[in-house]
Amino acid sequence: MAQNLQVVLVLQALNDSQTNRQIYFSFALTSYFFTVFVNLTLIAAVCLDKALHRPMYVFLCNLCFNGLCGASGFYLKLLADLLSGAHVISYVGCFTQMFVTYTYIFCQFSSLTVMAYDRYLAICQPLRYQAVMTAHRVALLLLLAWCFSLLETAVGVALIARLPLCSRHVARIFCTSWEVVKLSCSDTTANNLYGFTLMFLHTTQSALIMASYGQLSRAAARSPAHRRKFVQTCVPHLVSLLVFLASLLLDMLFSRYGGGSMAALQNALAAEVLVVPPIVNPVIYGMKLQQVRTRIRLRVTGRPQETKNTSS
Repeated sequence: MAQNLQVVLVLQALNDSQTNRQIYFSFALTSYFFTVFVNLTLIAAVCLDKALHRPMYVFLCNLCFNGLCGASGFYLKLLADLLSGAHVISYVGCFTQMFVTYTYIFCQFSSLTVMAYDRYLAICQPLRYQAVMTAHRVALLLLLAWCFSLLETAVGVALIARLPLCSRHVARIFCTSWEVVKLSCSDTTANNLYGFTLMFLHTTQSALIMASYGQLSRAAARSPAHRRKFVQTCVPHLVSLLVFLASLLLDMLFSRYGGGSMAALQNALAAEVLVVPPIVNPVIYGMKLQQVRTRIRLRVTGRPQETKNTSS
């Protein structure tokens, strides 16, 4: 690893942006500001209103915070590259960006899993919900979600860091694990095994989330009250999950099996994982969850809030 510390990597995909650099910069800056605005608006609405200090909204704040971290790890470096003529990144900078990016991806999985568990308890076992979802349990679930995500990322980054690099050209607009692994000229069997293990584990995790939604939909069909709660709180979560999974699956498939002639599409799909979910999540939840939507509107207009005793 020591010999790699002085290496400077070249982000080749950004070479195509030279002619329209100002346009790309303006679009990226606007997209980043909008991402920050919608996520901070939702987080502030929940933090400032005691009526929203409930497990579902705490988990939603965590999802938005994680989205901000992932988007910042991507946009800040991209904006700096678009302003400069040299599209390069240091070895340490590349690994830092990978660590932030993959922590975001794994934490997104963990957060969506915790949110599915929360909705399962609220709809399928409402009498146990208050007893199970205590403040201590919420804090423990969030801690476990972040710890597992950081551990998964740390192991993956450590496996890549041990590899000697035989090339300096990364065929992406930002550093990804698979692209950096391909720069090595040594045995990458351990990296491949770890990658396939993570794919299997998170595919199983996604299947369990979808199975829980099958249970939720059956419970919602039996009761009008459950049906209303399912539509209001579970549909936004399901949309977020599907958007995230679709973006991640397409990126993985094109990254590993796509041809060189599809480089532009591969870069767009890779960026989509970091661009679309952080925007879609707060927008979907802000529009669909009536309490959040009402609180934001009242905060903006400055009108006094009405206190309602609504269930989770």
